[in-house]
Amino acid sequence: MRPRVIVHNEISADGRMDFYAGDIALYYEVAGRLSADASLAGSETIIKGMAQFGGDITDEPAEDSPPAADRPLFAVVDSRGRIDQWPLIRKQPYWGRIVVLCSEATPRPYLDGLRALGIDYIVRGSDRVDLLPSLEELAGRFDVKALRVDSGGRLSGVLLRAGLVDEVSVLIDPCVVGGESPASIFRAADLDSADGITPLKLLNFERLQGDILWLRYEVVRGA
Repeated sequence: MRPRVIVHNEISADGRMDFYAGDIALYYEVAGRLSADASLAGSETIIKGMAQFGGDITDEPAEDSPPAADRPLFAVVDSRGRIDQWPLIRKQPYWGRIVVLCSEATPRPYLDGLRALGIDYIVRGSDRVDLLPSLEELAGRFDVKALRVDSGGRLSGVLLRAGLVDEVSVLIDPCVVGGESPASIFRAADLDSADGITPLKLLNFERLQGDILWLRYEVVRGA
């Protein structure tokens, strides 16, 4: 069994993720209402986040943060061993245990470094991380029942094409960006036909502050 996978993201009214500043505080307040016991991100998202918010990241845990055992698990896909700031990342108050998802191509010194830091890792897949067995191990080894994907469109696109998405949670901001470059929350290869479209069923919608809409959809299986 694998965890329930919820892709959570924020977009403009025309479906873009770039060129505008969303409401980060509201985004994470809503994310907390999804009741996931783990979150998943890709290495690219972490590296960009550290570059963007590094000046605001503390190297000391917040005094009022809950104990690590009470915080959600944080899983990160990093088959190339790109992340080099784990000592700082692990001190943040947003997550507890960290598990890095790797492949057989992940450099051995990187895995040795994770082991030395006491950070758990899972090796599944030859060149890239094989997500299905990785998620199954998160469920079986770490008792992860619901996983929120808190990442860019590339990882979400891989999960979508692999049939591993169970729910889509999206905040729609009242703005239009325009443009021609792709910025979908599911970045994946184009379909060959309409047969590959993933149907959804609306679970709930809510109007939040600032005219932001929150939509929740269940992925329809076997449609």
